[in-house]
Amino acid sequence: MTLRHLPLHDGWTLTADGPVPVGLPTGGVPAAVPGTVHTDLLAAGLIDDPYLDDNETRLGWIGRTDWTYRTTFEWAADAHEFTDLCFDGLDTVATVLLNGTELGSTANQHRSYRFPVRPLLREGENTLAVRFTAPYTYAEALREKLGDRPGAYTEPYAFIRKMACNFGWDWGPTLVTSGIWRPVALESWSGPRIAGAKVLADLDDDGVPRLTLTLDADRAGGGELAASVSVVGAGASAAFLLPAGEDRATVTLSVPGAEVWWPHSHGAQPLYDVVVRLGEDEVRTFRTGFRGVALEREAFRISVNGEPVFVRGMNWIPDDCFPSRLTRQRVSERLDQALAANVNLIRVWGGGLYESDDFYELCDEKGLLVWQDFPFACAAYPEEQPLYDEVAAEARENLVRLAPHPSLVLWCGNNENLEGHADWGWQEKLEGRTWGYGYYHGLLPAICAETDPTRPYWPGSPYSGSPDLPPQDPASGTVHLWEVWNRVDYRHYADTAHRFVAEFGFQGPPAYATLRRAVSGPLGLGAPLIAHHQKAEDGDAKLLRGLGDHLPQPAGFDDWHWLTQLNQARAVAFGIRHFRSHTPYCMGAIVWQLNDCWPVVSWSAVDGDGRRKPLWYALRQVYADRLMALRDGALHLVNDSSRAWRGTLVLARYGLDGTLLAETETEVSTAPRDVSRVPLPAALATPGDAAREVLVARLGELRTVEFYEEDTRLALPPARYDAEVTPLTHSDGTDTVYRVEITAHTLLRDLALFPDRLDPAAEVDDMLITLLPGESHVFHVRGAVLKDPEALGTAPVLRCVNDTVGR
Repeated sequence: MTLRHLPLHDGWTLTADGPVPVGLPTGGVPAAVPGTVHTDLLAAGLIDDPYLDDNETRLGWIGRTDWTYRTTFEWAADAHEFTDLCFDGLDTVATVLLNGTELGSTANQHRSYRFPVRPLLREGENTLAVRFTAPYTYAEALREKLGDRPGAYTEPYAFIRKMACNFGWDWGPTLVTSGIWRPVALESWSGPRIAGAKVLADLDDDGVPRLTLTLDADRAGGGELAASVSVVGAGASAAFLLPAGEDRATVTLSVPGAEVWWPHSHGAQPLYDVVVRLGEDEVRTFRTGFRGVALEREAFRISVNGEPVFVRGMNWIPDDCFPSRLTRQRVSERLDQALAANVNLIRVWGGGLYESDDFYELCDEKGLLVWQDFPFACAAYPEEQPLYDEVAAEARENLVRLAPHPSLVLWCGNNENLEGHADWGWQEKLEGRTWGYGYYHGLLPAICAETDPTRPYWPGSPYSGSPDLPPQDPASGTVHLWEVWNRVDYRHYADTAHRFVAEFGFQGPPAYATLRRAVSGPLGLGAPLIAHHQKAEDGDAKLLRGLGDHLPQPAGFDDWHWLTQLNQARAVAFGIRHFRSHTPYCMGAIVWQLNDCWPVVSWSAVDGDGRRKPLWYALRQVYADRLMALRDGALHLVNDSSRAWRGTLVLARYGLDGTLLAETETEVSTAPRDVSRVPLPAALATPGDAAREVLVARLGELRTVEFYEEDTRLALPPARYDAEVTPLTHSDGTDTVYRVEITAHTLLRDLALFPDRLDPAAEVDDMLITLLPGESHVFHVRGAVLKDPEALGTAPVLRCVNDTVGR
């Protein structure tokens, strides 16, 4: 069989099925496929960019309008017997018509669709139309029929199988989309066709790689069919038959010649092509890796190939409100930012999507583990029809689609819905109506057990391992820690030892250049347009309250931007040091969140324009293989590497003027994947004057600096330093790098460079460096040619805490 694949991405137009507040041209707006209504209207100049200023507020009508996409294409009869019209994704409630004949209707963004169309095709020109019902129309009608359900937001996202955060979140705009959001094509063939292939690669009980293939055939005849599977480069293959009348076969083969796949923090990532053949000509190729995954449920300890992995994770939200705009390169860049921050797991959050093939392929290649939530978040979800069958269908499809990826190690039923039912007052409001229990404890685990038994399933997060336990039990399962940020100081992270912290975080504004691009008005405290890019309830006040006694209240915008970014970095780093110091009782921390979908004040480490915030630099330090964490009168040496950590630990107490007051040296050794505890000697544990002294710990090349007091009570001197800026240019004149050497004359607390204030393309390699008097540090700035390089050595580009304390 030879498959003919004809993409249908050209010549589309978009029209509104009813009145709209913009003037659509006669014949419609040119439409991009894949794409969305919003991006088509934006490209046509009919709406303003929803990411800028408060433009979002004037675009709510788009999600309440019915739309039609139309195109024509040429087709000529060929030698094939069958032709299907294939949509990889429709967002969301659509009716598909070919040459005026209705093919079917859809109501699920998370599924693909295939319609047989051979008898309807015409020689020459054919017309294809996709009519989209407004998401609000569908969801609100279903809500009226089934009865309302409680949730974190009043929007009806629980009543439609669509990316929930389209309806707005506490970090995202309300931009409710419609469109042909993934590719569409005509596929023609003759003879037998591979209708589906599920590839599961794991290890047998003896640790030997094995492959299990389930092959589904689409064929007209009923005769016997020959098939085969081979693992390229591993010397393993198997031939098998689909007997007459059978459309499915399963075969398992041992692959002893394959090397095992590891997360990047534990080993290499060998990947293998799996070639599946049906009959003489039908071939499909998959890429996979071999590894075993296990979950110790009470401890919530994830093991790969029998080796426990301390999860250094980050939560992932859709990287754009309009996912069709995401390229493989952009996804790769974002995952590289996670990798460079020493992250080893990405949690795909349940208010978003099953991500693109690119996403999982890149995680396979980079050695980033993936925790995949099913798309349920922060609401009671009805279990009635038609939603129940839609959930079952999307789960089965995506379990098969994602099965080959070794990076995917956990399926999770939902985000915060179990906690919502237990603790957020939902039960009284539900009055006995369904809320999702049947999905998380019945349907989804059954489908996972049947379709993908190689990966563990977990009903939701937070969850303590049993419906009879409180969801936030710190002694079992996963917790989400949101008292910090919402109500209490970040020092409360240290109140409890938790098994696994799957969500926690602290807000900070985006980079200056990102905020400046997004807001055309003044960048002042309380500016209305800045406030529009803060979606969290009481968020701006929490930012200021969160400074607590750690940092002073800001005197103006520049201080606000610097201090709240710094406080975000410190808060999250404090939590991670505490969690990691409790290894192996605690076996994971997943920061909320890696990324943003637009320019916004949020919990992200990388902002909506892809710029790294100070939090990112702090994560790179505290997620490193080796970490020193001060807790309970002792220094904890955290060694999450495969080699013992040995050396001379130097502990020293200094005056802020650089005077050495006390020092000890101790030979230490910490085993691989272990933590050792070194009590502080009395001469170092208790300062003579807490406001004027600092503790410094050195072990090999690693150094950590701990102050005895909060910055607002420190006697920090006014900053004095020398700044030497040297442009370094390659011989061809490209890629100018600025070498910025700072030499401290006084102690400098948390030095940071913000070169994007000079050029939006500029970025710095390091941040949050504390120097004692006489010490130096070199920063490197890349990405731009600066008109005034010397500005790299002055405020507001160069900042330290000394600028704001004691003035």
